[in-house]
Amino acid sequence: MEKYFHSVTLNRDECKGCTNCIKHCPTEAIRVRDGKAHILEERCIDCGECIRACPNHAKVAVTDPFDSLQNFAYKVVLPAPSFFGQFKPDIPPAKILGALLKLGFDAVYEVALGADYVTEAIRHYLRECYYSKPLISSADTAVERLNPVQCPKPLISSACPAVVRLIQVRFPNLIPHIMPIESPMEVSGRIVKAKLSKELGLPPEKIGTFFITPCPAKVTAVKDPVATQKSAIDGALSMAEVYSKVLVNLPGASSDETLQVASGAGIGWGRAGGENQAIGRDAYLSVDGIHNVIAVLEEVEMGKLNDIVYLECQSCPGGCIGGPLTVENQFISRVRIRKLAENLTKPFNHREEVKDLLAKGLFNGQGSIQPRPIMQLDPDISTAIQKMDELERTLADLPELDCGSCGAPSCRALAEDIVRGLASETDCIFKLRERVQALAEEMVDLSRKTPPAMGKKMSGE
Repeated sequence: MEKYFHSVTLNRDECKGCTNCIKHCPTEAIRVRDGKAHILEERCIDCGECIRACPNHAKVAVTDPFDSLQNFAYKVVLPAPSFFGQFKPDIPPAKILGALLKLGFDAVYEVALGADYVTEAIRHYLRECYYSKPLISSADTAVERLNPVQCPKPLISSACPAVVRLIQVRFPNLIPHIMPIESPMEVSGRIVKAKLSKELGLPPEKIGTFFITPCPAKVTAVKDPVATQKSAIDGALSMAEVYSKVLVNLPGASSDETLQVASGAGIGWGRAGGENQAIGRDAYLSVDGIHNVIAVLEEVEMGKLNDIVYLECQSCPGGCIGGPLTVENQFISRVRIRKLAENLTKPFNHREEVKDLLAKGLFNGQGSIQPRPIMQLDPDISTAIQKMDELERTLADLPELDCGSCGAPSCRALAEDIVRGLASETDCIFKLRERVQALAEEMVDLSRKTPPAMGKKMSGE
């Protein structure tokens, strides 16, 4: 089986085997065996739903320690747009960025600025797909589309790595729908490495880029990227941990306005709907929360959303502001991000640079997204078909109550585990009760029987 990196891990000492996690996992990636949860690596998408659901805090997200900064000659911090939503409205973004520099970084680069670049790149791509006129510049409005790209509808945003992995696991037929433009995080890392390497005369591997992440999925995207061999981000720092350090350094931090260069639209990417608002076209749909995303993707798979051009999907409720590693209530953060986006009127003046970077392929992945095989009953197709029939027969014999008492999230999942040899039928409490009752009746029946050589007197009758 292929080995996967996962930021979401289990602390077995804290796990009580309560089964809350198996009921919330969107890909049925968790089982409870011997009183402890167990994560199936091939199914896990690091969405962090189990972190939210676990009352014992047994699920944790592993991020990079601050000590890893020492591995690089020049260190750059890349705060996610949602980071600004963690602070009170009277703290300007420039001061937050100034406080970040006091933590040992040599430079700061807003991922919100990377979002500005990605916004323009997406506009370019959508123009080539669906529109006869370009979207990025009034000077280009008379230019007709010459080489239209054949694109499915809707195209699905690639910004949320948990959604991309969800499609790999549960909706492999929708992989062609994924927008072939990298996320703002990845694009920011590539831009930073290219620019600073040229300016400082340092090789890219000497320049450390550290992303402040609101969720475990982005940690996994750094360590084990889907569409590229190696990420341009060198480390992912927990937003909650960085937040506490920034609070300590805020009083003496610089408020240099030149530190903050991203537009309000770029910062708006931190909340659900912000990406679509930045792109600025009709026939776009935004959905947040992993279970809501699944419901919409099921509609796409059935061909019911062909009138939608672009689909913004966010695994976390509210978007990145609702990530498991954030500290502020997502509803408060949403208002802060919206107001901040409205008040920041800085224009984006890099449209010509976007065209050049598009030509160089900076926005594209270095490989293709592949489906993730999660349920191979047998390498041999004929044997696999036989096992599938066995799975259906096993499922028909189960109560189909999906109670979770067996340690699997559903009766179908248990049937799958049974066929694969990972569980037994008596793991089902109802089947176990039937078996115990049958055994009890058999024991009572046996207790009433007397060997032929024994008379009634010896049998106590």
